Amino acid sequence: MGSRSKARKRAVDLLYEADVRSVDPITLLADRVGVPDLAPVNDYTVTLVEGVTEHRRRIDELISEYAEGWTLARMPPVDRAVLRLGLFELLWSDEVDDKVAIDEAVELAKTLSTDNSPRFVNGILDRLAKIADRLRAAS
Repeated sequence: MGSRSKARKRAVDLLYEADVRSVDPITLLADRVGVPDLAPVNDYTVTLVEGVTEHRRRIDELISEYAEGWTLARMPPVDRAVLRLGLFELLWSDEVDDKVAIDEAVELAKTLSTDNSPRFVNGILDRLAKIADRLRAAS
């Protein structure tokens, strides 16, 4: 697993934990950075958690709109975290190609969630990728 993939995994772990514990992801992140007993937090992990948090309202609106038949509250928390990260990279990260953002999110879903999650994550992100240029222009 490459360093960016590991950073994504760590970001999903933090976003998931913050969601489940109903705490601010930035506060949780700050509690983990520089703690000697924990693995160091990669700069890209910080970028991802901060970016998802900054754009969370819009990210959640888009996920809710394009997750046909699903509400955010009904989704498994891991899937929410993966989708939030994937959509952040898709729309707000200039460093990541759209296909890579989707592929990485699908891989995280395969590793961390249910058997149906990769297809679910891919479907939502693929629909959003088709209108990503328009969404980026509106942001």
